Amino acid sequence: MNRGTREGQGNRASTVLGRRLGGELHKLRTAADRTQSQAAQAISATATKIVKMESGWVPMRDPDIRVLCEFYGVTDVRFVAGLLDLARLDRERRKVKGWWQQLHLVGNLGEYIAMEEVATRIRTWQLALVPGLLQTPEYIRALGVKSEWSHPDEIEVLVTSRIKRQSRLWGDDPLEFHAVVWEAALRQQIGSPEVMRGQLDHLAEMARLPHVHVQVLPFRAGADHGSSGAFNIVSFADPGALDVAYVETLAAKVWVEGSESNVAFSQAFARVSRLSLSPHDSVNLIDAISKGI
Repeated sequence: MNRGTREGQGNRASTVLGRRLGGELHKLRTAADRTQSQAAQAISATATKIVKMESGWVPMRDPDIRVLCEFYGVTDVRFVAGLLDLARLDRERRKVKGWWQQLHLVGNLGEYIAMEEVATRIRTWQLALVPGLLQTPEYIRALGVKSEWSHPDEIEVLVTSRIKRQSRLWGDDPLEFHAVVWEAALRQQIGSPEVMRGQLDHLAEMARLPHVHVQVLPFRAGADHGSSGAFNIVSFADPGALDVAYVETLAAKVWVEGSESNVAFSQAFARVSRLSLSPHDSVNLIDAISKGI
């Protein structure tokens, strides 16, 4: 089930978390060979409500999830706990009006930033650029000059929003962040030599944080390394594997929400991570590239 981000107004809107949870409930119902009408009777509701739940259009109550899981024969306590965590995050997400909603130029990134705010872990594979959460303001500005953000005020909005997002890497409960970056992204000069050197030094410094893991996939690893495109895997619930993948293409920014598809992304990330340098050797390579600029 691959769907692009679709947002509505208010509490009754299709959200990424809601669709991810709804997709799991749909899969469980199908595996149990139950109809939507039967599921509705189990929770004393209408079939229309089940349709909305499975489409992610309404926030879900914990009692409904528990009853449906029991009705579908689900006995894995950890899996059910993961669904409940996801439902709680979705309810919180629908209520909160985040800082990103004030930045009108964020556009389609709004939903991603909202997911980033409630995520517990992010894994990212980048071929051409340093990951956004690890970028310096100067590097971001240099990227903005070459992008559709042509006006200086627009570029500063880009800088402000990205630096604000980086606050997730600090505080009492920081985001666990694991980035695998192709060597080309470190050698491709963005901005002046001084800008690139500052970026690489910052990357090496961030990589030394206990909850930030940076690996470099060296050129010598060859071409079979997931070169089909960059992606992020966002994790929300500690129990289970209720992840979603986020992919940016020329045509759209897409959330990949199906379990099978996300397993494929997780396997691709594990592959490039396995082929990459260790975090320690990666920092050494980053330092060496910085000194050579």
